[in-house]
Amino acid sequence: MEKKVLINIGRQYGAGGKGVAEILGERLGIPVYDNELLLKAAEESGFSPAFFKKSDERRRVFRLSGLFGLNRASSYAPSGIDETELFKYQSQAIRDIAERGSAIFLGRASDYVLRDMECLDVFICAPLQDRVRRVAERTGMSVEEAEKFILKKEKARRDYYNFFTFGDWGVASNYDLCLDSSLLGLDGCADLIIEFGRRCGRL
Repeated sequence: MEKKVLINIGRQYGAGGKGVAEILGERLGIPVYDNELLLKAAEESGFSPAFFKKSDERRRVFRLSGLFGLNRASSYAPSGIDETELFKYQSQAIRDIAERGSAIFLGRASDYVLRDMECLDVFICAPLQDRVRRVAERTGMSVEEAEKFILKKEKARRDYYNFFTFGDWGVASNYDLCLDSSLLGLDGCADLIIEFGRRCGRL
């Protein structure tokens, strides 16, 4: 695509946001960044990718013992790292990618990180019962287990987003477009995002 396109996708857990992002990426010919952001952030910071994956979209304070790459380990390293530092490394990875060209970012407060750039900010949601069913089918969990898991994951995402952005995760006014995947399906959500993006000049 000649025009640089940046799409940020926030999502409720189990609503299919990752699937929508992958469909968009395939149709538009744009790379989708999810776990790749963690790998880039780890590379830039010197921490192991496993460390970033463990901390992904969670608010915590970490001990550093055994977590630095060999190039960073030393007796002068601090004994702990503040969550703000982790967010800084990941945010820089997002900005580096966005400055190079078109990209679709999944979660990680990318709408806030790229707030000074022209982006299309989307939020994918679905009723809890639909998300519970999807997660239970995908993981083999019972309905009760899936619901508890979803609520725990969403609390972590909400706390992470609200803490670093001073905003409200999932509130419609934060996004350009909010879609219910239970009504449209993943392909339908992708169709509407493309149509909306073209109409508003973001695609």
